[in-house]
Amino acid sequence: MASDLRDILRSHRTKVTRNAVAPTAPSLFTGGCACGAVRYECTNAPSAMVNCHCRDCQRAGGTGYSSTVVVARTDFRLIGEQPKYHEIVSASGNTATRAFCGRYGSPLFAFSSARPNFVGVRAGSLDDPSWFRPTADVWIASGQPWDPVHPDTTKYAQGRRIQARDAEQPVAPDGHE
Repeated sequence: MASDLRDILRSHRTKVTRNAVAPTAPSLFTGGCACGAVRYECTNAPSAMVNCHCRDCQRAGGTGYSSTVVVARTDFRLIGEQPKYHEIVSASGNTATRAFCGRYGSPLFAFSSARPNFVGVRAGSLDDPSWFRPTADVWIASGQPWDPVHPDTTKYAQGRRIQARDAEQPVAPDGHE
């Protein structure tokens, strides 16, 4: 049974290219909060898809990690009500801003002062999260022993820098640099 699951996971693996995560990520996708008040749309394919195991993501989501779709800020647009925001200063000294539904608290997206041109969208907030395929697990040094990492991703003890689409500087998909 375990080998069947590994085969299924391998058949759905994606590759990171300079321009986007391919082939399963759509070039237009939408999402929002549980009550539907806050909505967003992304008008281009993501730059990366990662699972972040840092303590900030654990606390913000109440779980072992945050499954995150990284998009260019220029491709991200809010629709409907404005979310509420919470800012923290990370260990690196950068400010991480997290957005959530003001009515019911659903976590939606985050961005960092370290990489202001990118937004990390919570995969669970996508209207169709079935296409999410992480290519990396980051900050696994902060991971919890009760929460195993994805078997088919590249692992990073801390953050990972990847070259994002049309960016002159690499983006930290976890927003913690």
